[in-house]
Amino acid sequence: MLEERESKKPAMNPFQKNESKETLFSPVSTEEVPPRPPSPPKKPPPKICGSNYPLSIAFIVVNEFCERFSYYGMKAVLTLYFLYFLHWNEDTSTSIYHAFSSLCYFTPILGAAIADSWLGKFKTIIYLSLVYVLGHVIKSLGALPILGGPVVHTVLSLVGLSLIALGTGGIKPCVAAFGGDQFEEKHADERTRYFSVFYLSINAGSLISTFVTPMLRGDVQCFGEDCYALAFGVPGLLMVIALVVFAMGSKMYKKPPPEGNIVAQVFKCVWNRSEDIPKRQHWLDWAAEKYPKQLIADVKALTRVLFLYIPLPMFWALLDQQGSRWTLQATKMNGNLGFFVLQPDQMQVLNPFLVLVFIPLFDLVIYRLISKCGINFSSLRKMAVGMILACLAFAVAAAVEIKINGMAPPQPGPQEIFLQVLNLANDEVKVTVLGNENNSLLVESIRSFQKTPHYSKLHLKTKSQDFHFHLKYYNLSVYAEHSVEEKNWYSLIIREDGKSISSMMVKDVEGKTTNGMTAVRFINTLHKDVNISVGTDISLNVAEDYGVSAYRTVQRGEYPAVHCKTEDKDFSLNLGLLDFGAAYLFVITNSTSQGLQAWKMEDIPANKMSIAWQLPQYALVTAGEVMFSVTGLEFSYSQAPSSMKSVLQAAWLLTVAVGNIIVLVVAQFSGLVQWAEFILFSCLLLVVCLIFSIMGYYYVPVKPEDIQGPADKQIPHIQGDMINLETKKTKL
Repeated sequence: MLEERESKKPAMNPFQKNESKETLFSPVSTEEVPPRPPSPPKKPPPKICGSNYPLSIAFIVVNEFCERFSYYGMKAVLTLYFLYFLHWNEDTSTSIYHAFSSLCYFTPILGAAIADSWLGKFKTIIYLSLVYVLGHVIKSLGALPILGGPVVHTVLSLVGLSLIALGTGGIKPCVAAFGGDQFEEKHADERTRYFSVFYLSINAGSLISTFVTPMLRGDVQCFGEDCYALAFGVPGLLMVIALVVFAMGSKMYKKPPPEGNIVAQVFKCVWNRSEDIPKRQHWLDWAAEKYPKQLIADVKALTRVLFLYIPLPMFWALLDQQGSRWTLQATKMNGNLGFFVLQPDQMQVLNPFLVLVFIPLFDLVIYRLISKCGINFSSLRKMAVGMILACLAFAVAAAVEIKINGMAPPQPGPQEIFLQVLNLANDEVKVTVLGNENNSLLVESIRSFQKTPHYSKLHLKTKSQDFHFHLKYYNLSVYAEHSVEEKNWYSLIIREDGKSISSMMVKDVEGKTTNGMTAVRFINTLHKDVNISVGTDISLNVAEDYGVSAYRTVQRGEYPAVHCKTEDKDFSLNLGLLDFGAAYLFVITNSTSQGLQAWKMEDIPANKMSIAWQLPQYALVTAGEVMFSVTGLEFSYSQAPSSMKSVLQAAWLLTVAVGNIIVLVVAQFSGLVQWAEFILFSCLLLVVCLIFSIMGYYYVPVKPEDIQGPADKQIPHIQGDMINLETKKTKL
């Protein structure tokens, strides 16, 4: 420590050293030392339009807006990227999404340690922003279909997400505090207003990005698919802009040196105890021989608050599912609102929008009305009510999920198949499905260019089986045999073959679901191959004489003139509206009266339930967030000494990280259907709310004047304003 203090002393020039020696060891100095030239006056930092606001904060605010746009824009489309591009199942997509979110809230501790103990805030922001940009570049490359296969895409995606988590988490505790460092102590009011602008930039970046990036994903086609590379690339570009803008203000910034890591001091105080000391009243008094009394007193106050933090992760486990489970739920709903068509991942824009509405509504209206009614609505009670609102939000989400499942087509179980019959002959055909014992399993009469009105469930004796079909066309009887396997959907296609008829069995879309996407396939009855261009990048080649194409997913919308081409002519087909979640079968025919046309048939019905039904659950959970998050930080900061504020911030972020881990574990190991999982989370939070209420009942609040001590004078002057910012929004 002595060497460290000595190294911080300013070096003296040779003239000063000689002068010092003469003064100490010579009674009289006959040599006159020339006077030191006066140092030039320190130039004040530039201000914004002559105000007391340093110009440097403009660079910091723009940096924060771009960085939040980058983070939330990328995260908005992340779950659907896992589901549609990497083709992971819903549980795996949810787990990786929350693993990434959890890592983003663990890494702030690392960033704070680097800034406070080694590099300082400015260099930490610069270096970790470079890591952040690199992560975006790798993530965008991993979303290019032409770059490698599934393994390459998965590796690049996971590496990119890890770097993004390190970057965003590492700079999280530094940017706001660095902005506060730019103000002089006498301009405390301006500093407070700066934090309000800083907070608005966070929400503006979140609000705009969660609306824009789903449009980049869904409304633009890249290589015949949704353009995830663009949806990740634009946020990456915004992060580059954030870094460039921040670096441009380098010469204007005040750059305080590292001041030491208080989190490390707290851990040492807790764990490094003297064992030779007699029994003490408090377990932290064991550290009295090694650490200052004021530090021990502050840690005692801190542990009282941290004890109340134990139940908090369960709330975050529910809140953070807006970007995972709730987005997956939205894929099964209809986004057409009449005046606007919403993509499933655009529903997340409701959260930042409602936060901006609810904060003034609660502060200026609801809390005041409750106070006028004489109700003591304490901070802990507000947090408990916030938990209850989140419970209700998930109960509503479960009800919506049950309604969606009731509208969805049933799923075949073991030793079951679903079968539909499509008649492409010129007249009615009577179809009889015969079992192994020649008993009739299905009897249907189907008109020309019609199909059975629904899928029929047929039971198998084994996992795979041969079915016998009796087809009666006029006075002609035709027998056919086709093999099927359990848990699949099949279409039996009947066609006219000269004066007779024949049939072919086609397996329908895997799992008989489109995961919210619109799917199409074609049957070509012409005697020539047909090339069909659906959109700009999707091309299907359908073989002649009843060739059947594979399913292809397309964007929801109207398709009045789809370009088609044979070897000798071009023509267009009107496919009409292709709606959310539907799978369509088009039969290309050539009629003498109407020419070339496509007969449209719906294999899977479109999503019937409007996405607007998610609005109540979003409103409830956001109201719960405002009551829980804003109040919780405000309360906990008021109960701990100023020297512990940064430790509290780290602990608060850790509760968010643990909450995401809870979702990851439940998604991987619960094995529940989605509505039951929503009910499980709702019940778990209700139990936790009861425990938290009991803890809060026995908690005795400490008055602010009782926790102030000498250590408060050593705290950075911006700490109080950081509290004001953090209590408004945890998205910092």
